[in-house]
Amino acid sequence: MKQKISVVINTLNEERNLPYALRSIHSWADEIVVVDMHSEDRTVEIAKQYGAKVYFHERIAAFDGARQFAIEQANNDWVLLLDADELVPEPLSRTLIDMVASDQFDVVTIPRLNFLLGVPLMHTGWGPDQDKHPRLFKKDKLTISATIHEFITPTEGATILEIKYDSGMAIVHFNYTDTTHFIEKLNRYTTVEAQQAHERGERASVITFIYKPIKEFLNRYLRKGGFRDGWRGFYLSFAMAFYRISILSKIKELEVYESRETILKEYANQANRILAQYQGDDSERG
Repeated sequence: MKQKISVVINTLNEERNLPYALRSIHSWADEIVVVDMHSEDRTVEIAKQYGAKVYFHERIAAFDGARQFAIEQANNDWVLLLDADELVPEPLSRTLIDMVASDQFDVVTIPRLNFLLGVPLMHTGWGPDQDKHPRLFKKDKLTISATIHEFITPTEGATILEIKYDSGMAIVHFNYTDTTHFIEKLNRYTTVEAQQAHERGERASVITFIYKPIKEFLNRYLRKGGFRDGWRGFYLSFAMAFYRISILSKIKELEVYESRETILKEYANQANRILAQYQGDDSERG
């Protein structure tokens, strides 16, 4: 009996990217499941145009927390997890279909070809030989968590195949368009990562503020060959160092204040004290 594949996509305001993702899979996917976080553009309309089954999930800062819900909506045993800003080249799709038909593996790890500022990166930790993820799998052979960027873990005993990168043999990921896009996503993701780190008991010290960003930069630019990606490699290495600084800053805020509301209440108290002081001075002068 033919093994069927469900392609699962989480979305939020993806009317620009989603058509490319759906065009790359609609001719061979046996089922398309789109889980939308109440988009305010044409995302849902576009998904339905391509025959996708659309479900809704509350809006959260990062999709990772909604992956499990999305996968649960798939009716087939085999699932391909795809992001709205990704697409599957035709050579890769043929290989994935053949792998599912052979039924020799439980989980398939797939390279990603990440685009940054208009071109693909081949190094800096985002090259296709460096950035690989278990994206095709049997539903009962993975565990899913809400841990950001680490939400998929193969179950013990699962047979895993890793696809080697070649032309047309990687998921194409249109990652960051420009600096504005990077900062928008950085703010969302670092908030979630900081909260999860705080809950694990991690703390931000002066040493970690110095050590972790420098380590991030050197790791990406030197060890992972960011210098080979030209100015984009330097840009990404430095941007990811700032990513670490942002996480540590937000951890420190949580250590001291727990939430933004605490700071806002403190500001309100300070404002009232200052106003009361000057109002008292005014009454004395009157």
